[in-house]
Amino acid sequence: MEKTNISITENQKQAARFAKALGHPIRLYIIELLSKQSCCYSGDLSEILPIAKSTLSQHLKELKNAGLIQGEIEAPKIKYCLNRENYEIAQKLFQGFFRL
Repeated sequence: MEKTNISITENQKQAARFAKALGHPIRLYIIELLSKQSCCYSGDLSEILPIAKSTLSQHLKELKNAGLIQGEIEAPKIKYCLNRENYEIAQKLFQGFFRL
């Protein structure tokens, strides 16, 4: 089989970043929860989810790094909200991919 030069698009790279961030059930739960309400405090999430606060922090960090959520410090808490713009981009990218 002959190798072919491929060109990875920016949309493919962005979809892969989103997919990686969504690759854990806890992260999917967080995204679902935030999609149904305006925002949520990290302390509230730690009461809902049966995981250590440090583990929750890592999951939130992954989602934030991918741009799916955003955090705002309201000392002593952090308020997390869905990044609606990137969430809509992710929806469109995945819908396009699954239409193939």
